[in-house]
Amino acid sequence: MGRDAIGATKMPKMKTHKGAAKRFKRTASGKLKRYRPGRRHLLDCKTTKRKRNLRGGAMVSEADEKRFTHLLP
Repeated sequence: MGRDAIGATKMPKMKTHKGAAKRFKRTASGKLKRYRPGRRHLLDCKTTKRKRNLRGGAMVSEADEKRFTHLLP
């Protein structure tokens, strides 16, 4: 644990959850953006329209956002 100039110990820092940091990005308004699943493999059986719609990101729902907020300080 770190010490300040007087010598008292500080509370430990919050650590970023690295798995969540790779999957979510925080927008300018503070919401969480996620990527859509289903674009890694088995793409030949999916239609072009379906693959095109999977391209863009999506926002995390409000219910899930409450669970992920403490993972990304």
